[in-house]
Amino acid sequence: MTERRLEKHVDLDASPEQLWEAIATGPGIATWFVPHAVEPREGGAVEQDYGGGFTTEGRVTAWEPGRRFAYGAFGQPEDGRPNYAYEFLVEGRDGGGTVLRFVQSGFLDGADWDDEYDSFDAGWSLFLHNLSSYLRYFAGLPVRNAVAMSYTPGSARDIWPVLHRALGIAGQPAVGGTTTLAPDGPAPITGVVDVADEEFLGVRSEHGLHRIGVEGENGCGVSAYHYVYGRPVDTEALTSDWQHWLEKIIEEGKS
Repeated sequence: MTERRLEKHVDLDASPEQLWEAIATGPGIATWFVPHAVEPREGGAVEQDYGGGFTTEGRVTAWEPGRRFAYGAFGQPEDGRPNYAYEFLVEGRDGGGTVLRFVQSGFLDGADWDDEYDSFDAGWSLFLHNLSSYLRYFAGLPVRNAVAMSYTPGSARDIWPVLHRALGIAGQPAVGGTTTLAPDGPAPITGVVDVADEEFLGVRSEHGLHRIGVEGENGCGVSAYHYVYGRPVDTEALTSDWQHWLEKIIEEGKS
């Protein structure tokens, strides 16, 4: 069976030390992805917290400080499931800055897995954009995360118009413009639109990054990721507000 890999690289205006901190430590990964705990050694534990009680665990398979960090599952997955592995390579760039090379391997072949591959592709593009934005606008600031997720049996085409109305905006805004998201419940968010595509809407505010995601056609996941930098925030309350909002909007979309 041919191995299928997802590969990306990102040029970053950051030192190798800054980038290593961001991609290989729990506090660093939380600034652009989801909360992590990482034991800094080969064989160490990796824990990911996606919110709503959904967590995953794995182990460090490569630990070369300043250069290479990789991790995968603790054991073989159930029959018929992919065995994903993730690798991050840090390279210095001539003239300053760094290049991050990312590889996700373990995908299964066949058309049945195309949607899953595409979902990971879109998701990693967003998260690596988050990394770039963090290092450019908020470098060195600690983060507080709020992650909310839900699911609808509908499609992204069906749910996006519902979400846009509930956010108080007339459709997907253009990248580079300023907008205000005004959901009923969570506090409004004003900032620059820095992501706007079929899967995600992103706003960069004065103090953070805010992402709304809708992925899938035959049933889809709906998510809200919030990264608040350098400010005290009640993350439990913020997460609860956005979780309730998502669930309410999805129920309204069914009616």
